[in-house]
Amino acid sequence: MPVNTVELVYYSFVRFPLFLVLFIAVLATSACYHGSKPSGIGAPASDFTIQDSDRTVSLNQFRGKIVVLNFWASWCPPCVDELPSLMHMQTELQSKGVVVVGVSVDADAGDYQKFLKDHNVNFLTVRDPAQQQNQLGVVAPVASKYGTYKFPETYIIDRNGIVRRKIIGPVNWDQQEIVEFLTRL
Repeated sequence: MPVNTVELVYYSFVRFPLFLVLFIAVLATSACYHGSKPSGIGAPASDFTIQDSDRTVSLNQFRGKIVVLNFWASWCPPCVDELPSLMHMQTELQSKGVVVVGVSVDADAGDYQKFLKDHNVNFLTVRDPAQQQNQLGVVAPVASKYGTYKFPETYIIDRNGIVRRKIIGPVNWDQQEIVEFLTRL
C-alpha cells in the first residue's frame, strides 16, 4: 500500500515535536528536586568560635535560640540586596527568640567596619579573618565547615542546634513563608 505524502508529512511534523517535548520533559524532571535534602539538614550544626578584632562569637552561645546564620561579604551585591530585609526580620522576630548571626568573609577589616557603619547593621556580625581565595571562591574556615563558598548563604538552626534549612542566594526575609517558618521552630 503506497504511503500518502500528506500523511507522511503530517506524521513527521506531529511525531517529531511530540518526541522533542517528551524528551525535554524527561530531561527537565530528571534534574529537578525530588525531595532529597542538602547534606547537613536535620543534623547538628557545626559549632565554631570566631574571634575578630571586636569580639568572640561561638555558635553554642545561642543554644535555646533560633539562629539565622548568614555568610556574607561587603563586596557581594546579592548580600547587600538582602541586608535591609534581614535587618528588619531581626528587629521583628528578636522577641520570639530569633537571632541573626552574620559571618563576614571580608579580607579587609577596614572594608568590613565601614560597611557595618554605612549600613547601620543591627544584628551580631563577626569577621572570619582567616580566609583565602581559590577556584571555588572565597574560602573562610567557618564558611567552609558548612560547605559555603558562594555568598550569601544562610542556615536556619533550631533551638536545639539542629540545621533545619539551608538557603543559597539572597532572600527577602520579610516573606510570610520565612517568617512563619522561623516562628514555628
